[in-house]
Amino acid sequence: MIEVENLTKSFRDRRKGILHAVKGVTFASKPGEVFGLLGPNGAGKTTALRIISTALKPTEGRGTVMGFDCAREPEKVRQSIGFLAANTGLYGRLTPRETLRYFGSLFGMGHRQLDSRIEELAFAFAMTDFLDRPCDKLSTGMKQKVNIARSVIHSPEAMILDEPTTGLDVLTSRHIVEFVRKCRNDQKTVLLSTHIMSEVKRLCDRVGIIHQGQLRFVGTLTEFEAAHGSDLEEAFINIVGGPVP
Repeated sequence: MIEVENLTKSFRDRRKGILHAVKGVTFASKPGEVFGLLGPNGAGKTTALRIISTALKPTEGRGTVMGFDCAREPEKVRQSIGFLAANTGLYGRLTPRETLRYFGSLFGMGHRQLDSRIEELAFAFAMTDFLDRPCDKLSTGMKQKVNIARSVIHSPEAMILDEPTTGLDVLTSRHIVEFVRKCRNDQKTVLLSTHIMSEVKRLCDRVGIIHQGQLRFVGTLTEFEAAHGSDLEEAFINIVGGPVP
């Protein structure tokens, strides 16, 4: 399970003073559930995800993954999560196989275990044809498949995916969507940030709407549409269209 309680992250700006990227955010994502964290650009989604992934420390509040505190037990949290950042790069001279082998070794995986896991992921993401091609020769979609495979090489129990299908073609997006569904079916915890409302409808069991650093709604899609409008996109705009009270 992923839980955050009163999560706050503040930065000091020389001109504007204290800026709150995330302010008092509380939610939980359960095993066997896809929890969608939605919001416009600059809303605080990525900051929240980076805190959960241990890349940032909160100013106030706390986050936990599988019971491990993100600030006090970062190594245990990293062992428990697969984190896909929105702008992760690949080393162009390595092949996908070499990349996966390297990151798997960082998690202490043995050669036989790695070989089996790489073949499993290559099949799941249709990477077999380019598994031994240098990463700088791959398309955007191919690179994103490698990025996700790298994030889950160690079979984590919790997934944190920051806009995994943005800018991808239909076929690549479908592979990623099917992977998220499989994670849910395998009772893994999935925290998904996306701007694509069709994916929200297809994948998310519950959603949290974050706007100007504050959480404006948490609940099921049915509850969301009932409270803010029958159309998901219109309901989202109704929430984020104006300033936070």
